[in-house]
Amino acid sequence: MTLSVEFHNGNLRLNEGCRAGRRNNMECSWKTVVLLVCASLGVQYTAIRTLRDSLSGPCQGAYRCRSRFYQDSRWRGSCTEDNWLPLESPQTHILLFATTRSGSSFTGQILNQHPDIFYVFEPLYHVQQAFTNSSSRIRRVLDRRALLGAYRDLLLNLYTCDLHFMENYIRPEPQKHLTLSLFHRSSSLALCSPPVCVDGVQTSAAPQETWCSKKCGALNLTLATMSCQSKQHVAIKTVRIPEVGDLRTLTEDPRLNLKIIHLVRDPRAILASRIVAFSDQFRAWKIWNATGRQPRYVDLTQITSTCKDMAASVATGLQRPGWLRGRYLLVRYEDLAFNPEDKAAEILRFAGLEMDPRVKTWIVRNTNGNISSASDWNDWYSTTRDSRATAESWRSRLSFDIIQTVQNLCNDTLALLGYKPVHSVEQLRNLSQNLVEARTF
Repeated sequence: MTLSVEFHNGNLRLNEGCRAGRRNNMECSWKTVVLLVCASLGVQYTAIRTLRDSLSGPCQGAYRCRSRFYQDSRWRGSCTEDNWLPLESPQTHILLFATTRSGSSFTGQILNQHPDIFYVFEPLYHVQQAFTNSSSRIRRVLDRRALLGAYRDLLLNLYTCDLHFMENYIRPEPQKHLTLSLFHRSSSLALCSPPVCVDGVQTSAAPQETWCSKKCGALNLTLATMSCQSKQHVAIKTVRIPEVGDLRTLTEDPRLNLKIIHLVRDPRAILASRIVAFSDQFRAWKIWNATGRQPRYVDLTQITSTCKDMAASVATGLQRPGWLRGRYLLVRYEDLAFNPEDKAAEILRFAGLEMDPRVKTWIVRNTNGNISSASDWNDWYSTTRDSRATAESWRSRLSFDIIQTVQNLCNDTLALLGYKPVHSVEQLRNLSQNLVEARTF
């Protein structure tokens, strides 16, 4: 096997080839390729970071002086009066930390509606895609923690309003800081409003996801950076970091004032939602749920990992170590769904904000929707729901056998978070019996 490294557009690329032996029967081992990819991850994101800093310099426009280097006196002295924009007060940085299908899109929109918040939906998606856009075999075996360094690096840059840093991961690569490929841009009001989008004023009852994609065109990352700087809070939603302990370096970074909102949900409800949203991946679960017979090839590892990560993060958060003190808020999705306005006010207070009329209006409009149709369930990121019915829907959608399996796998997690187990089909289907204990965390 031969190995070569090339430098292209600010990125390191690892190329491997195979040389046939005398009998021309030697083949590349995909396991070797996986090892090479894993070994190169740290090199690649470090190279991206180093190249960006070395080429950009401290004063490439006002955003440079104001964001990443504004607390560093060495850079501050290099910035002229014309391009130095001092901050009136330090920004607050909010991370909505969750797992897939836990209600994070709905919760994120509560933050997004506040006029003082610059909100970004799942930017770490681009990091994951950049490093795993190879064969499906490599994608499956890459350790889920292998990208943590790159994830943290991107979060730091976004929180300090350097949105240009994302250009290293967006594919196809942005040209002149313009891109049509930012993941779910329409979920961010700031990215669909002036000055980022000149025509970004909603004039109809159409969902933001509809009119933003039609009216706003390509995203200008320079204008997005300026919009970010104009807000006192920067909020990011992610479901790609396994445990809250993986965020310690960011909470201890003096450049950030990080607040972590840890959103959890009943694992039984999470599984029910994943079966619908990711039908191909959970095909065996669907067969089991429909027939009542467990296939031999059902993958139990994903829900097991979800429960272990959730329990480990909650345990860390509730211990309140010094690096998390005053920076961690545990929110059960069920509490938010049953009492959306009160819980939303608590979330905003934690972030240092007051309830805004626009948030109240959004909550009223988006917690009384109809979820009866299949199209509603198939819209992965839809937030228009009857929130109370959504929180309870798993009880009528999953078979009792599957519920028992999840309870056995996640017993400790359920007990830790106050989710009651069920012991019969009658108890499962009886929606008058609340399965969420009243808890103060």
